[in-house]
Amino acid sequence: RVHDVYHASVMVSHTLPPPRTTRAVVLGALLGLIALGLAWELWLAPTGSRALALKVVPIALAVSGVSRMRLNTYRGLSLLVWLYVAEGALRAMTDGGISALLAWVELALCALLFVGCVLHIRARAATPPEAIA
Repeated sequence: RVHDVYHASVMVSHTLPPPRTTRAVVLGALLGLIALGLAWELWLAPTGSRALALKVVPIALAVSGVSRMRLNTYRGLSLLVWLYVAEGALRAMTDGGISALLAWVELALCALLFVGCVLHIRARAATPPEAIA
């Protein structure tokens, strides 16, 4: 039975998107989250403290690693994104008006980022190293 499960996982790995595709998805979602975070806190619905725009610094630091396809960056980002999910969920439920709408957009971008990271990690595990470069 163990071999059946392993065989099924190998079959599924052939349907994963290539790492370059998942990198593009993750990079797009990441840049979208950075732009949204800056626009939200500086222009669209500022909360009074422009210092909250600094919340994008941790994900901005990940852009370099994502563009270079560093696997540890994708792993760390898949964990870090949950802080932004928590913020988006809290603000979607408690804020009103444009701030609530922006929170829902943040949640959608976080979902896309997380799924992209997971697919990238799985695709890299199923792809020989020489085929990635």
